[in-house]
Amino acid sequence: MANNLLVSHSLAVPGPRLDKLAQSGDMHVPDVLRNVARAALGEARGAIVDPGLDEATAIHDFRKGMKRWRALLRLVEPFLGDEGRRLRVEARDLARLLAGARDARTALDALADLGKLQDQPPLSPRTVASITDRLDAVRTQAEGASLTPETRAHIDALLTAASEGTKYWPVGDVDFRALAAEVARHYRRVRDAIPEDWHGSDPEALHGLRQRVVIHRYQMEVIAPLWPRFGEFWIGEAQRLRDRLGHHQDLIILADFTAPHGPLAPWRSRLLPLITARRAEHVTVAARIAGRLFADSPRSFRRRLLALWDHRAP
Repeated sequence: MANNLLVSHSLAVPGPRLDKLAQSGDMHVPDVLRNVARAALGEARGAIVDPGLDEATAIHDFRKGMKRWRALLRLVEPFLGDEGRRLRVEARDLARLLAGARDARTALDALADLGKLQDQPPLSPRTVASITDRLDAVRTQAEGASLTPETRAHIDALLTAASEGTKYWPVGDVDFRALAAEVARHYRRVRDAIPEDWHGSDPEALHGLRQRVVIHRYQMEVIAPLWPRFGEFWIGEAQRLRDRLGHHQDLIILADFTAPHGPLAPWRSRLLPLITARRAEHVTVAARIAGRLFADSPRSFRRRLLALWDHRAP
């Protein structure tokens, strides 16, 4: 079968957008899965081995590539069996290596997000500067402790091995119908995690929903080329939902820094009311997006994917 989806990709540089790796037409699913996997791994490894990236950017780009890789592993795990589970656990553990540096960066992002709060008096520039300095100190210490040369070498070796291993994935018989069934299964998992009472939901429940949205959003990059206009719209809406839920989680992490004896404990009384109000804004918008994006039943969503496949461009 002709394959117009294959592209060469060097692990020494970050990967391109995954939806650029495929085109409509004669889509050879096994080759697409292997190429998408290598691109995600290349993006993650490129961030680690690039000496021109500062540590904050390297960690951010690495984690983005790993999210793509882990979303794909969720998609192909039923076809890989024990090897798929092993790779997924390995990827989870790699992402956790840099969690400490991530939390401080996340708190800084949440602080900036508070400036967008409606109908609330903002923090004074002096207060923002003081909090930023405190978080910067935490971030710098965490990055220095986590992204050591030994850690870089360890990540490099594991990602290189994983990329080489995609050559031997037993996915030669996987067709689009099987792929669509797995995408629809993860679509169902998102719908199952959507709360009935958004504003009364536990933060952990919303964090779990966000994780499932991230998986779905990256998996849809594999499907998007079948109908670029539909795919781009869908991914854009999923990204908006992910962003809102992500900002909500960022604010939870910022609040954690205000705990007694925490780095931001002196500002607890000023930060917590603002955090609560901004979280409520994000939840309201997230509920509206999710209601639109996941209105179809999983069965209807799967039928939509199969219809796109049946009517793809020659």
